[in-house]
Amino acid sequence: MTSSAADRKITALRGDGIALAEAADEFLSTHRVANPNTHRAYASAIDRTIAAIGGRDRLLADVTDAEISKALTALWGGCAPATWNRNRAAVASWLSWCSSKKRWAAPSVPAEAERRRENVDHTKAVARTKLERLLSRRDIPLRDKTLYRMLYETAARAAEILSLDVEDLDLDNRKAPVRSKGGDVEWVYWDAGTARLLPRLLRLPDGHCDGVVRTRGPLFLANRKPVPARRPGPEHICPHTGRPRLGYDRVRVLMEAHLGLDPHQLRHSAATHLGEAKVPLQLIMAKTRHKNPRTAMRYTRPGGEAVAEITAVLAPPRRTH
Repeated sequence: MTSSAADRKITALRGDGIALAEAADEFLSTHRVANPNTHRAYASAIDRTIAAIGGRDRLLADVTDAEISKALTALWGGCAPATWNRNRAAVASWLSWCSSKKRWAAPSVPAEAERRRENVDHTKAVARTKLERLLSRRDIPLRDKTLYRMLYETAARAAEILSLDVEDLDLDNRKAPVRSKGGDVEWVYWDAGTARLLPRLLRLPDGHCDGVVRTRGPLFLANRKPVPARRPGPEHICPHTGRPRLGYDRVRVLMEAHLGLDPHQLRHSAATHLGEAKVPLQLIMAKTRHKNPRTAMRYTRPGGEAVAEITAVLAPPRRTH
């Protein structure tokens, strides 16, 4: 082998000619991000980071650790610890795969962009009476009201419900299949509140043949059609309206504005309310699809209303005259 041929082989092995876009595409095609929800979240974080460090055509080997830190800070430095950690982990997983699995020259997430502490908040569950009042508000748009009610009644993760398509729904039996964190297909179930709202949500909006019902495509849609540069795959576009699937980040913003809550609080509240109703832990685990009892018990911590109610047991006996 000539010296120049050997040099080219070493260059290829090091990934000196690998562009950021190519490195990202290869990583996103691996089994570790096969779950659609994980794939969507990782792709969003990685694409935004690539845009912040010079664009898709820049070479991976030219990017420095300091640039990765600067990009993460600019994109998510002011966000909540959970948001920072989630996006940081996606980028770190990608870069680690490039350097360890492919042996490419790649930057890493430096120490100054370390994972942030997420404080455990035992007040996340919302009292049932307050939550019912919030979910019944008439000033919340139909799409958002249906989503919030469905998240609570299914006790599902927001990403799972947002990934549902219209054809997934079994309206008669009030259930639908979702793909869990581990990739398994599981069922979520809803009750009367969601069942009343879904038929209204599936009617096409004004200007789209009134009276026609959507039969295919994403269940929850964004308000506007996507711009060409950010157009998602056809599986994320409604064939009736041309609008894309509603995204998690947008839901988080809207729910904060409508309810003052985080999407996960609805799942947490549902588990807590089931526990307060003395539903056995095994059934709560079946509902929330937790595999570990210790994890499920963390979500079923009794709320303030339940603690206040049992406190009456400690009151002094009433005097009788």
